[in-house]
Amino acid sequence: MPIYEYICRKCGNEFEVIIFGGDTPECPACGDRDLQKNMSSFGFSVGNKFKSSGKTGGGCSGCSSSDCSSCS
Repeated sequence: MPIYEYICRKCGNEFEVIIFGGDTPECPACGDRDLQKNMSSFGFSVGNKFKSSGKTGGGCSGCSSSDCSSCS
């Protein structure tokens, strides 16, 4: 079940919604279905280190700690 981000073209409301199958989302503020799909920031990062789950030995790419909260 993917989560998508949308902006309503009618009222400008920005929101996230979980999409089930072929469902068509609607704006929770005004109910309109004229939506623009927004690029989600969940799947990428700019200028920051990607963090691992800590289950494969090393931590993030900056050190060997399994606790990435120690990296800055």
